[in-house]
Parts: sequence; C-alpha cells; structure tokens
Amino acid sequence: MRRIVILGNAGSGKSTLARALGERLALPVVHLDRLFWEAGWTKAEPRLFRERVRDALSGDAWICEGNYSSQTFELRLPRADIVIWLDTPRTTCLARVLWRSILNRPRPDLPDGCTEKLDAEFLGFLRYVWAFDRDKRPQIERERIATAAHVPVVYLRDVGQSSAFVNAASVGQGGAGRAR
Repeated sequence: MRRIVILGNAGSGKSTLARALGERLALPVVHLDRLFWEAGWTKAEPRLFRERVRDALSGDAWICEGNYSSQTFELRLPRADIVIWLDTPRTTCLARVLWRSILNRPRPDLPDGCTEKLDAEFLGFLRYVWAFDRDKRPQIERERIATAAHVPVVYLRDVGQSSAFVNAASVGQGGAGRAR
C-alpha cells in the first residue's frame, strides 16, 4: 500500500487513521481539509483547491483523507492502491464532533485560523453528520464506483478494526479488514 484514500463521515476517525497509517508506513499524509479551507473557515477557490490537491498527490506514495468526491476523486482514486471506508456509527461520529468542538484544540488536519466553535452554523454541521449515511454517502459511493471501481475497498467499523488494520499494515502489503 503506497497510495491510500480514506473516506467517511466527519468524526469517523479519518484523520486519526491517516496519521497512524502514515507513521506505520512512513508515508506522507494529506488532509484535504487543510487544502480546502482558508483561515476563518473560508473556502478556497475551486481551481486553487484542485491545484493544491494535485500538488500534494504528485509523489509516488501518500495517504489522503477526506471526501470532497466531486472535486477530487478523479485526481486521487485512479492512482490509489486501496480505499478505506470508515463505517463509524453516526452516534459515535456525532459525539466525537461535539467533543472536539467543546475542547476547541488546534487540530493538525485543519489549517491555522480554523477553530471549531459552537454556533448556529455548527448546528447545521451536526445535522450533516447525523444524515451523512443517508444523504451524502450514496453520492460519494456512486462517484467512487464511476471513477475507480477497480480499486479495492476495505470497510472498518470501529477503533478496534482500525487498530488491527494499522497493526497489520506494512510497506508493500495490504492490511486487515473486510474488503468487498
């Protein structure tokens, strides 16, 4: 595994898994949120975002976490060795998003100047997290299949499966998990 794409809901553990795999496999980690957002939660211009993604993935090996399917799948998926879908239950995702927002600590997967806050916009984000599997995931899955159906997919449901995957991962080999 030299080019890994990690997908999932907000709070599913994408960034945590990417960092752990990056450390285990000695691969650079690309956090798409760092490329998409500017300080103060301002969206990057679409052309600039795609350029940043293209540059970040120009090497031969990387781990890329984040969805952004319609903007970036054709840049990432055809080159990927594996896609990891985090099937974390939405209650867990929601609890993690709430907890990290309450703590409001700097996160390595976000650019400087993007701190999480509890406000009206955040309530809309919580609705997004709650409805992700119903509203967003089917679209992402359709785009994944249309872009690179040949790339193997592993589905991980919880921290235990993610830890087992990381522990089984080694350069040049696949990890553990439930492939479909």
